[in-house]
Amino acid sequence: MEDIWLGLLIILMTSLVVQAQLKTGFYSSSCPTAEATVRSTVESYFNKDPTIAPGLLRLHFHDCFVQGCDGSVLIAGSSAERNALPNLGLRGFEVIEDAKSQLETICPGVVSCADILALAARDAVDLSDGPSWSVPTGRRDGRISLSSQASNLPSPLDPVSVQRQKFAAKGLDDHDLVTLVGAHTIGQTECRFFSYRLYNFTTTGNSDPTINQASLAQFQALCPKNGNGLKRVSLDIDSPAKFDVSFFKNVRDGNGVLESDQRLWGDSATRSVVQSYAGNIRGLLGFKFNYEFPKAMIKMSNIEVKTGTDGEIRKVCSRFN
Repeated sequence: MEDIWLGLLIILMTSLVVQAQLKTGFYSSSCPTAEATVRSTVESYFNKDPTIAPGLLRLHFHDCFVQGCDGSVLIAGSSAERNALPNLGLRGFEVIEDAKSQLETICPGVVSCADILALAARDAVDLSDGPSWSVPTGRRDGRISLSSQASNLPSPLDPVSVQRQKFAAKGLDDHDLVTLVGAHTIGQTECRFFSYRLYNFTTTGNSDPTINQASLAQFQALCPKNGNGLKRVSLDIDSPAKFDVSFFKNVRDGNGVLESDQRLWGDSATRSVVQSYAGNIRGLLGFKFNYEFPKAMIKMSNIEVKTGTDGEIRKVCSRFN
């Protein structure tokens, strides 16, 4: 029993040390313009194409779920993480590389790619009329990136039980799960990940019964039968470019696009969180989501981070030093 308690204490102390080594304003002396440089870079790409915002948010999420938030998803190479099947649709690499290139000119060897990614995700949400928050920084870049380690990323086919297990493995609970999935308010997917729900979900060829039948024709128009599977569709059918609570209203009303999103309404624990955000009073409940989302993002961006002398500070984000 003493060994068990000692083990738990070591885990707790390690977690506290990691939390302590990440801090807001980590670069305030070593590279004072770091955060402003990332922000201006993200903004320049966003102004040309606002859909880069969900791309950057997803890039950070996928990075944190494999090897922790260490920039491993940014490494190029045939066997690298970014070439794993769940990562083939990732976008925004050029934004991170651009910001890194500028920062290497201003303060070489100081700002990690992992931190640039965490900052860019925050800026992407802020530019989409969502909340902003202070991002704890001080992450270092990992030296491992393997596609074989990306198999446990959440999938649009996952039932809630599997989603719960995957998030719990990273120290995230049901509340974090639903809150972070709320990022789909500005997200997109491709018809191939959605159309099976519209035409042949059951053995009789019917649609998914959890889809609001009043919206079925609208969804089928977006993704016609035998149509272009690569066509991109918004995950929030009401306000696709605005970071708000309408995504949760859609899930509540049977208008969730991804099966994994709609399933959140079928589980009592996750449904209560969806309901708390969806509600009826848009302003009040939108404010609640805007308060909870940054907390969940900070918690996620602390997953298995490398600090101190662990890892490295890459010169180029797509390759190890």
